Amino acid sequence: MIHIRSKREIELIRNSCRIVVEAFKVAERFVKPGVMTSTIDSEVAKFIRSKGAQPAFKGYRGFPANICISVEDEVVHGIPGNRALKEGEIVSIDIGVECEGFFGDGAKTYAVGEISTEKKKLMRVTLQALNEGVKEARSGARLSNISHRIQTIVEAANFSVVRDLVGHGVGRKLHEDPQIPNYGSPNSGPRLRPGMVLAIEPMVNLGGFEVVTEEDNWTVATEDGFASAHFEHTVVVTEGEPDILTIGL
Repeated sequence: MIHIRSKREIELIRNSCRIVVEAFKVAERFVKPGVMTSTIDSEVAKFIRSKGAQPAFKGYRGFPANICISVEDEVVHGIPGNRALKEGEIVSIDIGVECEGFFGDGAKTYAVGEISTEKKKLMRVTLQALNEGVKEARSGARLSNISHRIQTIVEAANFSVVRDLVGHGVGRKLHEDPQIPNYGSPNSGPRLRPGMVLAIEPMVNLGGFEVVTEEDNWTVATEDGFASAHFEHTVVVTEGEPDILTIGL
């Protein structure tokens, strides 16, 4: 079931998303060569708890860390640890926050120092795909218009959309209906209505779209070992322009 949120519920989700955005400001201070991913995880978690909120991923289905940190060919669900970031890498950070029973979710990919031209293009195209996909989240439109728009932009740049992972609804739970693939034909699926809250998140690979799950049973990586980028916004469908709750990422 796709929930239609009340104004009060949307404001509570907005508050969680505001903490998500602030948490990214903390995280990005540590995205530099030599910093261990566990340091970013602990600093972000400390900040989130200082706001009276909780890191949404901690313990979720057994996930062992506070946030997801995925480096280079890791697409999503990377577990922070003793890995030190290196010059030339890209790192995707995914942060979820729960506050007063409602969730916010966002993701962003960062460059570690100076990166290659192709990685810069990968990040730029993935962010463009997110922004254009968000524009399709309009009342009366079909859900698949978001998916189709993202796929069109990504493939025009000769990159690949991950097909095994999707965006989702978000609200009282971290993951709710509907699922939002990042590919597909337009003008199909549920019709969007004001009050729907969607986490739109293109995951885009430099090489092929195929992915594998690593031995930790969490980290999803590209099968061919090429880099991947990930950006995500939490968005409310309105009568007019989409309301981006994670604006500022």
